[in-house]
Amino acid sequence: MKIGRETTPRSAICTSNADRIIVRGADLCDDLIGHTSFSDYFHLLLTGRAPTAAARAVLDATLVAIAEHGLVPSVQASRMTFAAAPDALQGAVAAGILGCGPVILGASENAGRLFKDIEQRQQNGADLRQAATEAVQALRAERQPIPGYGHPQHKERDPRVEALFRVGRDAGADTRFIDIAEAVEAVLPDILGKDLKLNVSAAIPAVLLGVDFPVRALRGVPILARTASLIAHLNEEAEHPAGFALSYQATQAFEYTGTVPADFKR
Repeated sequence: MKIGRETTPRSAICTSNADRIIVRGADLCDDLIGHTSFSDYFHLLLTGRAPTAAARAVLDATLVAIAEHGLVPSVQASRMTFAAAPDALQGAVAAGILGCGPVILGASENAGRLFKDIEQRQQNGADLRQAATEAVQALRAERQPIPGYGHPQHKERDPRVEALFRVGRDAGADTRFIDIAEAVEAVLPDILGKDLKLNVSAAIPAVLLGVDFPVRALRGVPILARTASLIAHLNEEAEHPAGFALSYQATQAFEYTGTVPADFKR
């Protein structure tokens, strides 16, 4: 049975024979191992191109910015899974990544799509503020959140935002998406009636789109970065367990709201 248009699997990423491994046209052993950094290699794998100096600086900065932020939900899920199954590091890492979506880690992709929508509205003749207003109003009409704005802890701008913007500017990246991100921040009070500041999930696409990073791969950046952090947390978990303590803390705050038999004693 044929599904889709292709009947032959194809890939331009890697091929090999008994003696050599070729990745994106380069010999893995002779050209890449010992000659390239992991972030450069990630860029090559993803795009087929070596990164420019600006792309390298921005990609490195975003990976560092989003990798670690304490006992966030992805880390708690990972550590509790590892506590229950310490023989399955891969399962614990996966548990921490599986929740990547529009609220946790996945907001970067959605913010990037918002910024590209605003860019398109500008190309169709709207000025920046008008384009930002229209795009945000469109999300509101669909009852969608504004991705990359507001943070439960950082009520002012997330401190990582300016750090990433500084890297992008200093590296010579195109800053038009930084301008777009700040335009969205500026129009939010009039549309929402409250002031939501940029967070790191908007800063990441703002700088990466300025070095031609693919929109559809934006979610992969926090996934890749958080994977590194999860491995560090699981190594710590093996030495200083906290997974069951996290579970215990959750039960301490738990309130049962259902019905109970008349003879049930709490």
